[in-house]
Amino acid sequence: MEQTENILGTEKIGKLIRKFSIPCIISMLVNSLYNIVDQIFIGQGVGYLGNGATNVVFPLVMIGLAFSLLLGDGASAYLSLKLGEKKKKEAETGIGNGIMLSAIISILFCLITLAFLPQFLKLFGCTENLKEYAIAYGRIIAIGLPFSMIGTTLNSIIRADGSPKYSMVTMVSGAILNTILDPIFIFVFHKGVEGAAIATVISQILTFVLNMAYIKRFKSIKITKENLKLEANVCGKISTLGISSFITQMSFVCVMTAENNLLGKYGANSKYGAEIPITVLGIVMKINQILNSIIIGIAAGSQPIFGYNYGARKYDRVKKALKIVLGSSVIISTIAFILFQTIPDKLILVFGSGDENYMEFACLAFRTYLLLCIFNGIQIPSGIFFQAIGKSGKSAILSLSRQIVILIPAMIILSHIFGITGVLFAGPVADGLAFILATIFLIKEIRNLKNGNAEDISSKQDVITNKHLDKNIVITISREYGSGGRYIGKLVAEKLGIKLYDKEFVEKLAEDTGLSEKYIEDNEQKRTFLEILNNGYYSGLNNSDDLFIKESELIEEVANNESCVIVGRCADFILKDKENVLKIFIDSSIQDKINRATEYYKLDKNKAEKEITRINKLRANHYKYYTEREWKDPANYDICINSDSIGIESAADLICELANKKVCL
Repeated sequence: MEQTENILGTEKIGKLIRKFSIPCIISMLVNSLYNIVDQIFIGQGVGYLGNGATNVVFPLVMIGLAFSLLLGDGASAYLSLKLGEKKKKEAETGIGNGIMLSAIISILFCLITLAFLPQFLKLFGCTENLKEYAIAYGRIIAIGLPFSMIGTTLNSIIRADGSPKYSMVTMVSGAILNTILDPIFIFVFHKGVEGAAIATVISQILTFVLNMAYIKRFKSIKITKENLKLEANVCGKISTLGISSFITQMSFVCVMTAENNLLGKYGANSKYGAEIPITVLGIVMKINQILNSIIIGIAAGSQPIFGYNYGARKYDRVKKALKIVLGSSVIISTIAFILFQTIPDKLILVFGSGDENYMEFACLAFRTYLLLCIFNGIQIPSGIFFQAIGKSGKSAILSLSRQIVILIPAMIILSHIFGITGVLFAGPVADGLAFILATIFLIKEIRNLKNGNAEDISSKQDVITNKHLDKNIVITISREYGSGGRYIGKLVAEKLGIKLYDKEFVEKLAEDTGLSEKYIEDNEQKRTFLEILNNGYYSGLNNSDDLFIKESELIEEVANNESCVIVGRCADFILKDKENVLKIFIDSSIQDKINRATEYYKLDKNKAEKEITRINKLRANHYKYYTEREWKDPANYDICINSDSIGIESAADLICELANKKVCL
């Protein structure tokens, strides 16, 4: 048995948050700074018109990114799914199709962009004064689209293959090279915005080459020319799996398009003109992106802490983690607020200087558009928190509320009433309303955590589940020791709002049978018949067959009465004739099991492999004795999942998706 508890449930909360959040913050900042560096050097070398040009070209970059993530994230999910099903050839076909489709779409998008660049720029709010710079910058960026799009697609796939460090290195390498080349092409070669674009494309080529080199180093699959032949059904599945990422990125395109057009329209009727507002607000938003990257990094890094302890019903730890995350985020956003309000002129000068109107509008934009940025320290972490505890509906509402539901309508309405300043006031309106919504959700959730016990909350979750699932479903999870199957089971239960029977099952079995919990834990799936006969500390049932019968009866009783997740105990076999059962097997590589056993279960590294082999052998023998079937035979399960290929969180999400589909049949 896995005796030692996960460190997420035992380690000091502050220490855990630092451990998980710092790498996440660094990763988020690298992504943010990549684009900001261009604007800094363009502003210093070309002026604000150059920066304005990059802002109206940026939606094209975002569209390319949207397609890249559609295929990259979709292919990654397909890879993990098929490997979990032990269908390696299909996994290889999926990755090959994803790469080929990315190449085709990126080339087509490149050609379309080059052919219709002026039209695209007009759609994204380009003015006559920005047009020359935007076309010069945009043409070169368009040429680099195949490299950036394919590179981004491969980046997602590489992470799914179990090489996140390699993926990070390629991204950081491109960012560093871009930082070096920007000043060389702009100040040494005097290429202006074209120089910045050339530096960006060269950096993208580097990332592309590094990612392409990985294809021959795939750990889980091998790509051949045969895999590159497009199959309509495979391409369709990949696109379906990646559509969420696509929609998220395209929402940013919608915001930028609306914003640039409104700024151009109402700016032209003001003393600032159209170009200054488009340039300045683009810079303001990217500076604010740095703040948001830090906050997102803190919250996203804390996701496993929230999720694990919520699933384990350790609500005091959940509240403490939430308090630290919100407190840290508010402190950081407060510091940012002070800087935005007191030294906006110095911040904008980093990106180059302008005339009096430029500086005036820059100060106005910082102080107005980011007036309530302090609320980001509550709104952003709240969305991530609800996602972590399995309340995806609230998370989706909070994530989309500011950008789509509130910001765009606010910009349109307020600009119509107040002109150019109305666009700026849309920022604090969106921040304020999103904050109120987040606060309402948080207060309600905190009250549940403070006043409700595990049973109360579980009961509430069951009500939600019955509305959501339409009918009962039972999910059985068989797992190899060290594969993370137990934690996946907890995540699935929490995400679906249904009960988990693992250690809880031992408690219920002890309550229903009168057996001691110690007896059950020491004997189920472990001891031989003779060993149990020799136990002296319990008088009552005295053999494993009787214990198995009692477990089987309880499993059937639970399955008949409620939706739940059952970990282990041959539940897949016991419930094999029931239609509402989803049978899962979780496995992982031996190295992944060793790492988990040493980190989470505190096993000696030198002995971990032997212990893993011993326990899994006991489980296999137990299963075969009572079922006359092989424990790891894929035919016994609806799906087999490799947890280190797909990841713990993604594995839980996949099982939830399958559960929802099953109840709809």
